[in-house]
Amino acid sequence: MNEDNLIGMANQIGDFFASLPGHDEALEGIADHIRRFWEPRMRRALLATLDLPEHAAALSGPVREALLKYRAELTPAA
Repeated sequence: MNEDNLIGMANQIGDFFASLPGHDEALEGIADHIRRFWEPRMRRALLATLDLPEHAAALSGPVREALLKYRAELTPAA
């Protein structure tokens, strides 16, 4: 799975939800969209980018914050 593509898609989702009036609402929207529409291996790969500084830095602030806040809910069952 190409991390750069996943990061790019996640950042586009973040841009969309950033237009919501509330910060917490935007974070919840980002996480909910990724949880509902991304397959488990995509979510695993995206969450793994949080542990790699060079990839985590490429995530927009709201996306990184949403992934950290909702990491447990976004992690697929084993």
